[in-house]
Amino acid sequence: MKYLLLICFLFQISAISANAQAYKYHTVKKGETVFSISQAYDIEEEDIYKYNPDAKSGIGVNEKLVIPIQEGQNSNASAGVKFREHKVQKKETLYSLSKQYEVSIDDIKRYNKHLYAEELESGETIRVPVSGTIPVNKPVASQTSQSKPKSPQDLSRTREHIVLPKETKFGIARKYGMTLEELNELNPKVDVIQPGMMIRVGTNVLEDEPVIITDERLRFYEVKPQETLFSLSQRFGVSQDSLKRLNPALEDGLKYGMILKVPEKENPDFNEEDYAFAEGAADIKVDLENSLSNFSTKEIAVMLPLHLDKIEQDSLESYRNIVLDERVVRISLDFYTGVLMAVEEAKSLGISTNLKVFDTKRQASEVANIISANNFSNTDAVIGPLLQETAEAAASRLENRNIPVVSPLSNREMRGYQNLLQARPTDEVLRKAMMDYIVRNSSGKNVIVIADGTNFRVKSELGNRLPSARFVNPVDKVVKEAQLKNALMPGANWVILESDNISVLSSATSLLNRLAREHDITLLTTNKNSTYEDDNISNMHLGRLKFHYPSVDKEYDTTTSQEFIDSYKARFGNEPNQFAVRGYDLSMDILLRLASAENLMESFQRYPGYTEYYESKFHYLPNPDGGFMNDAIYILKFNEDLTISKANDF
Repeated sequence: MKYLLLICFLFQISAISANAQAYKYHTVKKGETVFSISQAYDIEEEDIYKYNPDAKSGIGVNEKLVIPIQEGQNSNASAGVKFREHKVQKKETLYSLSKQYEVSIDDIKRYNKHLYAEELESGETIRVPVSGTIPVNKPVASQTSQSKPKSPQDLSRTREHIVLPKETKFGIARKYGMTLEELNELNPKVDVIQPGMMIRVGTNVLEDEPVIITDERLRFYEVKPQETLFSLSQRFGVSQDSLKRLNPALEDGLKYGMILKVPEKENPDFNEEDYAFAEGAADIKVDLENSLSNFSTKEIAVMLPLHLDKIEQDSLESYRNIVLDERVVRISLDFYTGVLMAVEEAKSLGISTNLKVFDTKRQASEVANIISANNFSNTDAVIGPLLQETAEAAASRLENRNIPVVSPLSNREMRGYQNLLQARPTDEVLRKAMMDYIVRNSSGKNVIVIADGTNFRVKSELGNRLPSARFVNPVDKVVKEAQLKNALMPGANWVILESDNISVLSSATSLLNRLAREHDITLLTTNKNSTYEDDNISNMHLGRLKFHYPSVDKEYDTTTSQEFIDSYKARFGNEPNQFAVRGYDLSMDILLRLASAENLMESFQRYPGYTEYYESKFHYLPNPDGGFMNDAIYILKFNEDLTISKANDF
């Protein structure tokens, strides 16, 4: 029932979108390809495949294709213009291509609109208009608004510039109000710039350049760990945009160790503690509902692999079968129900949300198409995509716009984009937290480590941090009783079990369960992997052994969340599962943070403690490679009655 309701809702979204769309037929001519047709109509290839799925197998002469035409779009915008396809090679630039094909950079961008917002990438294929076939009648407004070319006299007045780390030709040219062509003309022998290199630049500055201080009042500053662009703007009393103008390298994101040009004097009212991630703040719980102040409508984009392209106009049953057969789609729909519940709950607190849902189809290329075809300029946050590759694709495309992309479920190590927030702690974060817990509470315990060969790194770290620990090595994937008995001592025994092999885990837990009749034994692990869910591992044994492990989610407490469960059942017909609750927790946290600060990044600084909801908690710290990572986890333990509770420090 829940899936049927969601399918109908998503189908309505799809239908509404289609009804607002205009179409025309295109008859395929000899030599035409899907790519050339898409370029002729100024649309993406995926738009053609969406309405002509058979085109993926090829198109033939005189075949009719359905072409979507946006309202107001001129389908003959490229009429009469001839194109050649060009695959971008390494070190090629728009300037070099304009020279090679004798066309202007603006004309190349005109027919490859993504280049207005993105850099030219090696390996991509663009279309270059053939010189002589390009319309020359341009609007007067466009001509008058363009800045006049610099005269030879202007270019003769130059100064020297020392290239700083992370600076690019594009950034340097913009900084001095020059074009790339002019910069290259002043430095004809400089192909690739390097830090410390001295080059010639102009002396003029763009009229709209927000220069707020003169060079005499500047100094160099080395970025410290965990500093952010927001905290630096507060430290030096300048806007973030001004810092970026002074330091073009910041367009690629702030990095630890970067050398920045900043004002000589710092803001006297700046308090570093207010903007740093305080030591020990992860132990302080924050209730953001008590700090709501920003009640502007929140623009949220949700990217999930819904595969809406598989919905047939005359049959929802086929899509329902897809949902039942494909786990990722089921997870996406469950997660989305949680998002909807959070939006509704936030509304009761006065937080309005404009929610836009996009279908990623589990493809990074589709994510790129979504971002290119839609306006994300006012977006406060993107929730999703679910998978690592698609989440990284979204973060990469939106990084230069400072739009946060929140990866909700991936626990893999991800690339360090400045705008990427990893909401699910990685396995390494879990392992480290559990290791710290063991070391912190091991005093007075007889610690025994059982680790197989694949876990040698954890074994080695435990040995270094717990010098008095005893080690029992499995033999032929089995833990021997004699070895384990010899390692046990009177009093409290902590046994740390590190393996994902069913034979090792089964023999160890069974043996420890028997020995627990005569010894005080607590079982712990830094990695509760899926093998613990095997039928050969007895939960009764784990309960008797007071099994401790790290977890992203705590046990769902129905006594404290009955109202949520009842509301969910009333809306979707059954109780929420872990992905629905995760969708609610994460979305509610994002909406509350946006309503209690100017943006997500500022909320991390303003409220350095952790937030907690039905199953999850969140505490974001800067990732050394860029972006932010949630390091808030639970240490859980099995009880003899087979319940699971949070473990407190002893």
